[in-house]
Amino acid sequence: MGIYLNPGNEAFQISIASEIYVDKTEMISFVNKRLGQEKRFLCVSRPRRFGKSMAANMLCAYYDRECDSKELFKRFSIAKEISFEQHLNQYDVIFLNIRQLIHTADKIENLVDTIEGQVLEEIKENYKEFLNDSITTLPLALTTIFTKESRLKKGFIFIVDEWDCIFREAKENVQVQKKYLDFLQDLFKDRTYVKLVYMTGILPIKKYGTHSALNIFDEFSMTAPKKLAKYVGFTEEEVKELCYTFSMNFEDMKRWYDGYHLRQGIHIYNPKSIVDAIMEEEIHSYWNNTETYEALKIYIDMNFSDLKNSVITLLGGGKCKINSRKFQNDMTSFESKDDIFTLLVHLGYLSFDEETQEVCIPNQEIGEEFKNVIEGESGWGILADMLQYSEKLLEATLRHDTNIVTSILNKVHVEQTSVLSYNDENSLSCVITLAYFSAKKDYIFIREFPTGKGFADIVLLPRKQSDKPAIVIELKWNHSVNGAIQQIKEKAYISALENYTGEILLVGINYSKKTKEHQCIIETYKKSKGK
Repeated sequence: MGIYLNPGNEAFQISIASEIYVDKTEMISFVNKRLGQEKRFLCVSRPRRFGKSMAANMLCAYYDRECDSKELFKRFSIAKEISFEQHLNQYDVIFLNIRQLIHTADKIENLVDTIEGQVLEEIKENYKEFLNDSITTLPLALTTIFTKESRLKKGFIFIVDEWDCIFREAKENVQVQKKYLDFLQDLFKDRTYVKLVYMTGILPIKKYGTHSALNIFDEFSMTAPKKLAKYVGFTEEEVKELCYTFSMNFEDMKRWYDGYHLRQGIHIYNPKSIVDAIMEEEIHSYWNNTETYEALKIYIDMNFSDLKNSVITLLGGGKCKINSRKFQNDMTSFESKDDIFTLLVHLGYLSFDEETQEVCIPNQEIGEEFKNVIEGESGWGILADMLQYSEKLLEATLRHDTNIVTSILNKVHVEQTSVLSYNDENSLSCVITLAYFSAKKDYIFIREFPTGKGFADIVLLPRKQSDKPAIVIELKWNHSVNGAIQQIKEKAYISALENYTGEILLVGINYSKKTKEHQCIIETYKKSKGK
């Protein structure tokens, strides 16, 4: 076994020996169908700590011909597949961890030379009878072996982990990036010795005009996950099972870590956050162990048209439509808000709905990251103040203190300093949801709550562990605050909460364009089950 050629199955052994391991071996069956086919080039991009490297190590353990991995896989789902033994430990595997190779190189400009030199040295050591000193490139060495050695007619399988690391480590160095892409193109394209290439990264493949030569790859990303959606990251059913096994509250897990709705109803959770929450027996944000505060700050502070308004919409529980197709798949080529939000999707800060082409903040863990950035930056002005006042707003609402409620809401809309597009009932709804941001730890927020006779603007349903009342909020734009309460009653919004027993607060809020101030009225409705 070597470092690059046939690295063994030890990494996979460590994974399955862990206290928490979720069986993702079914993915091997999907990959097996691509072996030796035209579509044998796969690139899977996910945010940090979504299980990309674990999947790569699993494939190494399965295909590496110098291993005997049957015992490792026999209790997992792949062992039931027809193709299991057909391809088990049958191929030469070349494994490249690009992050490690960057650190091995004396300087990043020499990355390609380092990869080729070190891998070629190991290949020559193992196949010295076929290779001489005149062979100085990796593609020529592999072609020679494939041609001369009959037992290797099966070809080579390449597993490339963190393939895009160079685009994050050398963001501005275009020449190094192009040299690296040219190397990968020469290594893979039109090479009959390639049985399969499986690459992982955070970003999809870089677009470079004529350098888009890696168009041989099928991409499985956060914006286009396709059939690999359920294999990289934990599904909702897997999280439910883990919660049952380790006696954790699933609803809390869902609130904190759910939100990546990839396709066909599949919800993906960040595996690191789930595992950390279970092992620590505490549910809170573990994201700062995955990405840094600065990573988000840099991008949402950029000066693009409508960027701040859109961030506010997202924080208020809203969604924003984007065009993800223009993104150049790097961390420097930004021309619009759409490019920023598409990058944030790939980094895991936003969830992308493939059908509607909309983004949203996926869960409370990520929402807290946005909140931390905004509260720490003076450039966000009124919005930062509003988030700080959020807890006071909920407390004032619960004690029917309409003066404090309107005072806090009025602070939001100071015309000279506001960053908000505040011009209709929809923007008012966004602001109100955002103003109650801190309440999300005790409440489930539902905008446009269906009631049978219309839609209540905002409903706050208390979580199971909360003793707080439900809250129904009706909004008016330049109308009557009393009319808001009357609408709640006339359209029987309360009846839609028939499964909720206890106190309900009816909150009417109106914004006057003339005075540029809010009015609020709060009433208590005592509801008994069945009434």
